[in-house]
Amino acid sequence: MAARVVKSPSAKKTDKSGQAVSKATLKLRLLKRLKCTLKYEKLAWGAGATLVAGVDEVGRGSLFGPVVAAAVILDPAYRIRGLRDSKLLDRETREKLAPRIRDHALAWAIAAVDVATIDQINIYWASKRALEEAVAMLMPRPDHVLVDALRIECECQQTPIIHGDALSASIAAASIIAKVERDAMISAWDPVFPEYGLASNKGYSTPKHLSTLREKGPTPLHRLSFAPVWTSSAPQEVLEFMLEENREAENEVGVGVEET
Repeated sequence: MAARVVKSPSAKKTDKSGQAVSKATLKLRLLKRLKCTLKYEKLAWGAGATLVAGVDEVGRGSLFGPVVAAAVILDPAYRIRGLRDSKLLDRETREKLAPRIRDHALAWAIAAVDVATIDQINIYWASKRALEEAVAMLMPRPDHVLVDALRIECECQQTPIIHGDALSASIAAASIIAKVERDAMISAWDPVFPEYGLASNKGYSTPKHLSTLREKGPTPLHRLSFAPVWTSSAPQEVLEFMLEENREAENEVGVGVEET
C-alpha cells in the first residue's frame, strides 16, 4: 500500500492575483473591509439593556510584558468618529482617540495581567482574566457585554462577536485605549532594556527583538512560556534590584548566627 503524504499547512496562501501572501496579511485585508458600527449595541439596547460595554485585550502575541484589557461603555448620545480596530489605526490616530474615548464614555476601565501569571496559567486564561477584571472594575456596572470572540465570566448577558474589534464601536473603543495604555507601559521599559527595541516593537517578534533574545537572553519581563523566549540560548538577565534583594536576604540569614 502506498504511503499517504500529509502536507503541513503553509503559513502563506495566494490572493486573487496568484501572489503568495501571509495569513496575517489576508486577515488584515478582511478586517479593513468590515464596517465598525453600533449594530450590536443597538441590538442589546433593543433587548432592554441600557449600559452596554465593549471589552477587548491587547498584547496576546507579545513576547514581553503584560496582557492588557479594557472595557468601555459608550454614551449613546455622543458619537466618537473614527472608531476602528486598534490594529487598523496608526499610533497618532490612536493617541488622539484614546483621550476622547475616556472623556466621553459613560465608564471605562483597564486591567493588566502580569508576566508571571501568563507563564503560570498560559496566555489564553490570562487574557480572559484581564477581560473579566476590566469588566468587574466598571462603574456603573454594565447590563450587557460585547466581547471580541471569547466568552468570559461576568454577571450580565454577553455577546461574543468574531472580529468584534472591527465590527463593534464599543469593542473598538476598548481596543484603542487598551493598546495606547499597553504601548506606554512597554515603552517605559525601553530605557531599562535598550537592546531589545521595546519602544518600537512593543515586545513583539521583530527580527531585532529575536536576534537580541538569542544573543543576550530574556529579561525578567519576558514570557518564558513563549517558545522564542525559552528557546533562546543565553541565560536570563537579572535586574539590579533583584540582586540587591538577594544580597539583603543573604545578610539577614547571617545575622545572629553563631559559629560552632
